[in-house]
Amino acid sequence: MWSSTRESRVIVARKKQWPIGLVLSSSWAALCLLAAIFGGLLPLPKWDEYDYDNLAMPMFSPGHFFGTDYDGSDVLSGLIHGARTSLGIAVTSVILGSLIGAALGIVAAYRRGWVDSVITMYFNVSLSVPTIVLTLVLVAVFSSADINNPSAGLPRELILIISLTFVLIPILGRIARSSSLTWTGRDFVLVAQSIGMRRRSILWTHIVPNVLPALMSVAFLAAGVVIVVEGGLAILGVGTTPGSSWGSMLAKNRNELSLTPHTTFLPATVIALTVMALNYFGDYVRLRIDDRESRI
Repeated sequence: MWSSTRESRVIVARKKQWPIGLVLSSSWAALCLLAAIFGGLLPLPKWDEYDYDNLAMPMFSPGHFFGTDYDGSDVLSGLIHGARTSLGIAVTSVILGSLIGAALGIVAAYRRGWVDSVITMYFNVSLSVPTIVLTLVLVAVFSSADINNPSAGLPRELILIISLTFVLIPILGRIARSSSLTWTGRDFVLVAQSIGMRRRSILWTHIVPNVLPALMSVAFLAAGVVIVVEGGLAILGVGTTPGSSWGSMLAKNRNELSLTPHTTFLPATVIALTVMALNYFGDYVRLRIDDRESRI
């Protein structure tokens, strides 16, 4: 009796253990968030401060732990400030894209008819254009007013957020529509309709809570894509201020790879680790959703 009880406790304890991938991904995500929120409190040089006496310093140099780039900017300070910019753009774009896309997708799936046709047509037309091309066009449109004076008009970070949000709306909207179509045919929704429950109440009570988990799993993947796209746009010359984000650090130092390889290797590594962590979160949430839906 005592042996069986002990074995059952061991089994329960094993079930409660988190996967090693989740632990590593959570630790890296927490480190990035802490750097983005509290990095400004660290006794480091400013990311846009130029130390002309210490140009192109290697890693682990005195006063510059990760060295400096070709114009004397501290790499560690740039990575910390880049976390604030890159994660801020990614999180804001994904949240806005999720809210707008989810609203359109859920309404299209629940109302059907011409509403569904119009919204689906918008999704299909938007998705037929390559993401980079569409983002480039949107960035060019929103930034055309201050092309000769970058300090005037909308900030470049805000322009990127608006542009990337437009790109994410059809992607996340299609996911929300597909998930909503699955749940609108369930028995508990049909019962709610048969007893005369209002459409708004059905949406908020039965549809939205079940669509959000599926949307969340895709949102993590979308955040990783946004970080990569922002880096690609920076290399193309339409990103943020040089050195202010991880992607713009790559763009700024890509021509100095032979002189200061660490200034390119470090931001590329940070981007890769962050995207891998976000992808793992998305896959983990997806597995939990599948387990949950299999029990419903």
